[in-house]
Amino acid sequence: MQDRVTFEYAIIRVVPKVEREEFFNVGVILFSKRKKFLGVKYHIDPIKLEAFSNDLDIKTLDHHLKSWQLICEGNPGGGAIGKLELSDRFRWLAACRSTIIQSSETHPGLCYDPQKELNEIFEKYVL
Repeated sequence: MQDRVTFEYAIIRVVPKVEREEFFNVGVILFSKRKKFLGVKYHIDPIKLEAFSNDLDIKTLDHHLKSWQLICEGNPGGGAIGKLELSDRFRWLAACRSTIIQSSETHPGLCYDPQKELNEIFEKYVL
């Protein structure tokens, strides 16, 4: 149990029509301070997207979610947010917003391997 570390995660949602408050899960963002880990994994199901809205372009959504990935990596393409500390980047990405791409409240947990946990949460809540 000594190797287990705390982590936090949030589910990434697409809300095609914000005023209707309907959404579907497209990804997960996970942060572990002790492991110095910040990762994101996403998949946009084109069939779900079409069922919710034919106004949204999958390429545009993918572009926006790739920017989340750049921010997680601390890549210069992530802009000013990508230059922040890991915890600040996670807090910025997981912050409440009223846009087409939103995140759930954050949830805590314990794990041995944050990447493995990210994959498991992704499989459970997105796929």
